[in-house]
Amino acid sequence: MNNEHYFSGDRDMLSCHSFFDDGNCFMSTSEPYLIPLQAVTFEEEIKKSHFITYLAHTASIDAAKQFIAEIKAAHATANHHCWGFVAGRPTDSMLWGFSDDGEPSGTAGKPILAQLTGSGVGELTAVVVRYFGGIHLGTGGLVKAYGGGVQRALTLLTTQQKIITSELYLCCDYNQISLVEALLEEYNATQLQADYGQQVNMHLSLDSRIVTEFSTKLINRSGGRIVATATPES
Repeated sequence: MNNEHYFSGDRDMLSCHSFFDDGNCFMSTSEPYLIPLQAVTFEEEIKKSHFITYLAHTASIDAAKQFIAEIKAAHATANHHCWGFVAGRPTDSMLWGFSDDGEPSGTAGKPILAQLTGSGVGELTAVVVRYFGGIHLGTGGLVKAYGGGVQRALTLLTTQQKIITSELYLCCDYNQISLVEALLEEYNATQLQADYGQQVNMHLSLDSRIVTEFSTKLINRSGGRIVATATPES
């Protein structure tokens, strides 16, 4: 029986910033969130069963599944490979998943996921490998073992903040390049690409939280001659 579970709850509310006459609108959940900086392994023995908890950064559901498959392959003789993941923003329940992998329903995957979602860290997968030692732990013992292992592993986890960025496009004359470059420096924006033809077409990336402010200032400083858009001009 397939005991893998994936959630389909509501996504985070999206913030829409509309700041152009032509109705261009940037839709993004713009607040930063924490993600793992490096992988963690935590081992313990409980009543002769050997539990190994692995935590890793996984930026998508596919990456989470790949990590789970790698741990399963590395511990092919283990009795259970129980897991949970938060494969995006920590509050986005559409990117959550868990599995008891043969343990009694609700005793492994849910406790693992509960620890992950309670940590406030996104893009994180936990796999708990169990080598059975011959002594049954009971429902409460299993919940404590799986959830507790992840809880202790989380205390070892280092994190970093993920800044959400938006991409913008603009077109300017050559005598306006210095104006644009000054704004890029002011707002710590990154120039991803520039094409130099009759005019200069730029592809930019910057913190989503300041897109509206940047774009408004660009319009004001250029006297309305330069407008950033969410898609390149045709």
